[in-house]
Amino acid sequence: MSAPGRSTVRVVLPSPLRAMAGLDKEIAVEVEGEVTQRSVLGALEAAYPMLLGTIRGRHDAVRRPFVRFFACEEDLSHDDPDTPLPAAVADGREPYIVLGAMAGG
Repeated sequence: MSAPGRSTVRVVLPSPLRAMAGLDKEIAVEVEGEVTQRSVLGALEAAYPMLLGTIRGRHDAVRRPFVRFFACEEDLSHDDPDTPLPAAVADGREPYIVLGAMAGG
């Protein structure tokens, strides 16, 4: 159970990032305040500093090319990073998913 003003958010990472962080599967991060993409990624990078610069730019916090964000079967990749995530993510029922996009033909 989370403390007041804190949420436990489930995060699913692509296999290469899980390997880099030494993780086997889905993880949970504690988020202070409102649950947004920015706050979830900030909590993730704080808990696993080796991920800094892999999901979003180290200096500008902009989503890196070929990285996509999903929650509740919706692509959130182009949403404002300060938009609140769905309640199902904020309360831990659904995960926040980071995927590596594919390109080419």
